[in-house]
Amino acid sequence: MSLRDLLRDTVQTLWAHRLRTFLTMFGIAWGIISLTLLIGACQGLAVGLERQAKSMGTDIIILWPAHTSMQVGGMRAGRKLYWKVGDASVVARQSPDCRYVLPELEHNVGARSLYNSGSYLTTGSLPAFARVRDIQVARGRFYNALDNQTGVRVAFLGSRVKKQLFGSRPALGKTIWLGNFPYRVIGIMRRKKQTSSYDGMDVQKIFVPFRAMARDFPNPPPDPPGTVNHLILVPRSVALDSACKREARATLASIHHFNPRDKEATPAWDTIKDARENEMLVDGMQLFLGAVGIVTLFLGGIGVMNVMLVSVRERTREIGVRMAIGAKRSEVLRQFFLETLLVAFISGGTGLMFAYGICWLVDLAPMPPFFAGLLPTWQSSLLAVGLLGAVAVLSGIYPARRAAKIDPVEALRFEAGG
Repeated sequence: MSLRDLLRDTVQTLWAHRLRTFLTMFGIAWGIISLTLLIGACQGLAVGLERQAKSMGTDIIILWPAHTSMQVGGMRAGRKLYWKVGDASVVARQSPDCRYVLPELEHNVGARSLYNSGSYLTTGSLPAFARVRDIQVARGRFYNALDNQTGVRVAFLGSRVKKQLFGSRPALGKTIWLGNFPYRVIGIMRRKKQTSSYDGMDVQKIFVPFRAMARDFPNPPPDPPGTVNHLILVPRSVALDSACKREARATLASIHHFNPRDKEATPAWDTIKDARENEMLVDGMQLFLGAVGIVTLFLGGIGVMNVMLVSVRERTREIGVRMAIGAKRSEVLRQFFLETLLVAFISGGTGLMFAYGICWLVDLAPMPPFFAGLLPTWQSSLLAVGLLGAVAVLSGIYPARRAAKIDPVEALRFEAGG
């Protein structure tokens, strides 16, 4: 029998049992859809969490000064620490695994323009702050090294601050008053979605050069003169976050005379550690939900096998007649095996198309900030196709071999249902 005749007989047989074929194909298709959607949902969650983490900053560690909990060098525990303006440069020199060490000084400052006024968190740092904290420019520019060196009074406005102070009017080049000091607006921040922060949303802040901030708005008493609120660290790679944090703490401990193992003296927010924990959570969910999808797919394969075994039993006389008039066992085996493959791959391909269509439709809807949508990957598609092939082969081998082993004489005597 030629391949063309074999395909025609297979299609005619499947069409003759349309309802049974459809129900069998639905089981396989549902398994593919489940696997693709579940893995796509996990991928969307992973991407959403990563975006939210990076909206606050790229791989940053924030170190705050607090109270010591250990005695050292005759100094009592419970002593209040303060970071000084010069600490950042010393830590940067003595921490080779840190790419950036930035001081940050911030206060709520009254601001007014010719059109409106309000109180906004005003923060001063170094020019690298924009890159580290993912501050993107919509118009104008962020302050640069020359602005910081000269201490010029320039301001970069968060998008909401600009809207509140100027409305729809142009703001670039205009003057605002921070307290009693005139500052020239040099840039407007691009709007961004941000759900995590250590001090407030960036769109509601005013950013000025560090020297201008330290001169015009220093920390008030009881803080000593020349102090900053916290330090921002960025390691040279995500693998070096612990080393960077350890080096910074050791340097600060030598400057301020506390035990470097005293973590209560320097509480830290390590966003890299948080990202690792989120990644482990998503990986666990992906393994669990992927296993659920795989089990569903294999259950569909068992359904295919059972249907094909029933088909073998119902067609026992037909098989006997074919073998009696000269059909070879290999031809019978090929036909039943081909029927199983056709059912599996047509239903699997249909399920894959439906799954991608569902993902596309769902992604058109607005998503919460922590979820990027249903994002099936080529890896998940490859996994689905590979599993489908395994299911098809496993589901088809046993029924096909059973059909090929039927004795023609016994087959002709067989009565369906008897």
